[in-house]
Amino acid sequence: MTDSTNDPTGATPAAVGRRTVLIATGTTAAVLAVGAAAHSPTTTTTADATPAAAAAVCTLTTEMTEGPYYLDGALVRTDVTEGKAGIPLKLALTVVNNSTCAVIPNALVEIWHSDALGEYSGYVGNNGHSEPDDGTFLRGGVLTNASGLANITTIYPGWYRGRCIHIHVKVHTGVTLTSDGSFTGGSELHTGQLFIDETITTAVAKLSPYSTNTVTRTTLAQDSVYDDGGAASGLMTLTALGSSTSSGYTGTLTLGVRQS
Repeated sequence: MTDSTNDPTGATPAAVGRRTVLIATGTTAAVLAVGAAAHSPTTTTTADATPAAAAAVCTLTTEMTEGPYYLDGALVRTDVTEGKAGIPLKLALTVVNNSTCAVIPNALVEIWHSDALGEYSGYVGNNGHSEPDDGTFLRGGVLTNASGLANITTIYPGWYRGRCIHIHVKVHTGVTLTSDGSFTGGSELHTGQLFIDETITTAVAKLSPYSTNTVTRTTLAQDSVYDDGGAASGLMTLTALGSSTSSGYTGTLTLGVRQS
């Protein structure tokens, strides 16, 4: 199971588009991320977040491959775990406009990733493990709030052949929510991947159920997609939720997208 044209499933990954994404970096990005997380979605207004966002310095970076395991019809929901075993990971992703860095409310941030054994829903078995497959676990998205913040609860991803641990992400605007809990329409502004520091992954990989993954793990430095660009290439900042690795983490990153 790899994100390459030689994937054993025969699936062909989507070509990397010509669109670009901006990532807020440096201390201004940290201010924006902290400011967004500090407010409740029910009390924060766009005006509250605009000063910090407008001050951010953005760095241009290219998008990354969608990979072969994307499925249409993801559910709009804040928790995508579906009872999957793994270390808790709470994502806090802020979406901003590329030219002004002003936050973008009501953008749909969609994620998908493998479980602790490196298996994707809809493709279970491609990483050599047998387990139930409902086609929806660890897939879904949420609309950003008035601060441009998308909060998604998931688990720390596992790994599969040829790739380091990562999370796929798309940003859509103008979507319509559907009666079956999914979404339709809108514009897809960004396709990318989120990455995690190797020090944390090394600790996680020692714990069950990750330790039962029978596939050799590719490290961040060995990965064919991550280009060692730090936050500008999707490397999240992780904050521990407790005193032990098993307590889990919060992963934060500020994404800037080009709006036409």
